Amino acid sequence: MEKHLLSGNEAIARGAYEAGVKVCSAYPGTPSTEIFESLPQYGDALYCEWAPNEKVATEVAYGAAIGGVRSLCAMKHVGLNVAADPLFTAAYNGVNRGFVIVTADDPSMHSSQNEQDNRRYAKFAKVALIEPSDSQECIDFMKEAYRISERFDMPVLFRTTTRVSHSKSLVTFGEREEAEPFVYTRNVRKFNCAPANAYLNHPKVEKNLAALEEYGSSCPLNRVEMRGTEIGVITASIAYQYAKDVFPEDASFLKLGLTNPLPMQLIRDFASRVKTLYVIEELEGFMEEQIKAAGIDCIGKALISNQYELNPQRLRELLFGEKPETAALPVQAVSRPPTLCPGCPHRGFFYTMSKGKDFVIAGDIGCYTLGANPPLNALDTCICMGGGFSVAMGMSKAFEASGQQKKIFGVVGDSTFFHSGMTGAAEILYNKGRVIPVVLDNHITGMTGHQDNPGSGYTLQGEPAAAIRIEDVLRAFGYEKVLVVDPQDLAAMQGAVDEALAAEVPTAIIARRPCLLIKREKRPTGLCAVDTAKCIGCRKCLKVGCPAVMIREKKSYIDPTQCVGCTVCAQVCPVGAIGRKEG
Repeated sequence: MEKHLLSGNEAIARGAYEAGVKVCSAYPGTPSTEIFESLPQYGDALYCEWAPNEKVATEVAYGAAIGGVRSLCAMKHVGLNVAADPLFTAAYNGVNRGFVIVTADDPSMHSSQNEQDNRRYAKFAKVALIEPSDSQECIDFMKEAYRISERFDMPVLFRTTTRVSHSKSLVTFGEREEAEPFVYTRNVRKFNCAPANAYLNHPKVEKNLAALEEYGSSCPLNRVEMRGTEIGVITASIAYQYAKDVFPEDASFLKLGLTNPLPMQLIRDFASRVKTLYVIEELEGFMEEQIKAAGIDCIGKALISNQYELNPQRLRELLFGEKPETAALPVQAVSRPPTLCPGCPHRGFFYTMSKGKDFVIAGDIGCYTLGANPPLNALDTCICMGGGFSVAMGMSKAFEASGQQKKIFGVVGDSTFFHSGMTGAAEILYNKGRVIPVVLDNHITGMTGHQDNPGSGYTLQGEPAAAIRIEDVLRAFGYEKVLVVDPQDLAAMQGAVDEALAAEVPTAIIARRPCLLIKREKRPTGLCAVDTAKCIGCRKCLKVGCPAVMIREKKSYIDPTQCVGCTVCAQVCPVGAIGRKEG
């Protein structure tokens, strides 16, 4: 049969299509984003959307499952924190048609603020947990996930990690299985989670979990690979691939795809057939703890850290003390921390803020988090989506209580504003916070790769949609001054900051300019260049933090391969040595 090379994320999308999924909703977040970017190719077979946040995405998908069709939602690991509320209740209620939630974990925090292990959520919420280890399993396990969801009347948590999501391997396609829609009939007893109904639903959840554990001992997602009796390895997900590289050829494996509930009888049988049992898993000892609690002796976290992702070299060193051969580089590599792109509209805002010393800037998750880095140094905190406003509010109340007169700017992006910033904006106004909310509106969800949002005017499929105006929302809340400014006009940006600081009425700022990488937006014409005869080598242009600006022979130089002609550096130059050259 014809083979295709797909990443895990692309394969998950294919698996959802083959499983007959009809409704899909997600909020973008690395390493999960490409799942939904791969879904529109399946056209009219399914509906897919970007939701304002993960909680909404989960509720939309769960509503579709109640309504009678198979549904999917997806998010990165921290997004499941936002979606936990509906997940826990959906576990008690059950489903009408299959309901799968993809959580893409990020060991080593390649693009995340923590490396929480979301397998804990499955046990906590009492739902099935499925973990693929390669792209073919992403397809096959996705189809099995819907069968499990419907057979055992529960949501299924489908957990990947960065390496499973982004690694590519060969897959074979199957045909789409059209799942007959469940004809919706009103069932208040099942789907209305009033306390009396939830009380009666809990025993059903426990009964279904017990039945699922029994099923796990014979299900196609779990398999035994017996090769010898000296060493046995219990493992799952990408750790299976690493363990296969590291352990000797005569080691036996219990490879688990259904990891909550753990198939304890299968594990006992496997453990009884080997002399030494290892449990290999990334991050927490999720399986090991349960296996040891069942009285089964095994080796795991005593040797393998619960920090950072594994790989064959690291696993070999942790288990057997075998360090890979290394050679020192003849030169020391230059440290290149991430920075805002050349021409990034956020640069003008952060440069303006970097000049002030008497206020605090509470930040958020997005491209603009990089405003904390040198030379801008213009962001004090970054906690979570929406925290730019609400953390700022808490700090303002702390300053009031301690008699400090600092003003606070709370900063979020446009996508974050719709995700979880609006509630923070309401909190500031309602509880009289001395906070100036700032929305950095670049017309796109930038950091995760340019996904549209309710303010961009387009859907996931690229179709025109109603664009919600952020200034209208803020004015409707009651902000009496909403200053909309182009952040690359440094004089106007400074004026807006000064006006907001002096205002005696609730005031907000929207720094609006589209990201230069949006294909449908027009780019400026002409690049900036330095007149070396005028340049005095003061290096003030370096303070804007643009990677296109550098020093050569004690004079400023602008790399034409990186410059996009935004002119922020030209506005900073005190002697007019930088200008735009058209053409």
